[in-house]
Amino acid sequence: MSAQDTSAAPMEGAPLIKPSSTDHPLYDTVVEACRTVFDPEIPVNIYDLGLVYTIEIGTEGDVEVMMTLTAPGCPVAGEMPGWLAEAIEPLPGVKTVNVELTWEPPWGMDMMSDEARLELGFM
Repeated sequence: MSAQDTSAAPMEGAPLIKPSSTDHPLYDTVVEACRTVFDPEIPVNIYDLGLVYTIEIGTEGDVEVMMTLTAPGCPVAGEMPGWLAEAIEPLPGVKTVNVELTWEPPWGMDMMSDEARLELGFM
C-alpha cells in the first residue's frame, strides 16, 4: 500500500471520534462556552446534546472543534459552527478557533448527556 492510498479502512478498534484535549487548562472553559450555544429546535445546549465530538487545544491556544448536527438537513447547518466559534473566540488564552462539521459518525440520541435526556423527558 502506498503512502498516498487513502482508501484503507481505519484500524480495527480505532475510535470514530478523536479524543479531546481534556488535560489542557483551557478545556473546561471551552466546554462551558460550548454549553452557551443552543440548537434552536431543541432546548438543550449543543455540548450536552452530544453534537461536539472533539475539542483539541494546541499549546499556542489554537482551538479545533469537530462537531456534527442532529441531521444533515438541519436549518441552521451553515450557522451553527459560526455560533460555536463566536462563543469560544473571546475566551482568555484562545488564539484561534476552527470549527469543522462532520457526519461521521452520525449523531444519535445515545450521544446526549444524562442532563439532556432528563431535560427532554427521555429519562
